[in-house]
Amino acid sequence: PESPPPPYSRLSPNDEQKPLDLSDSTLSYTETEATNSPNITPGDFSDASTSPDAVKRSHWCNVAYWEHRTRVGRLYTVYEQSVSIFYDLPQGNGFCLGQLNLDNRSETVRRTRSKIGYGILLSKEPDGVWAYNRSEHPIFVNSPTLDIPNCRTLIVRKVMPGYSIKVFDYEKSCLLQHTAELDYADGPYDPNSVRISFAKGWGPCYSRQFITSCPCWLEILLSNNR
Repeated sequence: PESPPPPYSRLSPNDEQKPLDLSDSTLSYTETEATNSPNITPGDFSDASTSPDAVKRSHWCNVAYWEHRTRVGRLYTVYEQSVSIFYDLPQGNGFCLGQLNLDNRSETVRRTRSKIGYGILLSKEPDGVWAYNRSEHPIFVNSPTLDIPNCRTLIVRKVMPGYSIKVFDYEKSCLLQHTAELDYADGPYDPNSVRISFAKGWGPCYSRQFITSCPCWLEILLSNNR
């Protein structure tokens, strides 16, 4: 299905993080399913964002992949309602980080890349953007709508494997647009961006103070209100 139903719709909407039902057929990927697809041959990387039907629609976000302070590869433009961002599994539609080449990677980056696995599923829903952790290791998330208003302390949420979190709230974002922008020590402030680190956390509670110290991380650039 082009737009898998959100697993959290079957759960209590009061919890910030919700377990992901990995048995859901719409979220289960195997190499057999991918290689048996009539449109995908073994070893192929199918980019859903460049399909003829997708081009007719406007994109809702761009995804940038970073290793420490270096952006690796191009911006990945997302047209579909959901997108998988993974390392080398599954061999299907989505943003495959394992295919992005970079010379002289550090051993720390190599180890962290090997932990990405199935990565995350990023989904645009009526109430905001959700991220589902499909890897076997935690992910760490920061966004303007996860921060506490008027609090100068950076809030980084840890999301365990099998859980999801609303990484961006549209309604809350509209309210924040009317507040003064805060000065962040780790770079320019973007009210429509989300940062997600694989396996390694950052911020006041971690030895890494800035996300640019994390080996592998994503920058989700939302197109709303730009």
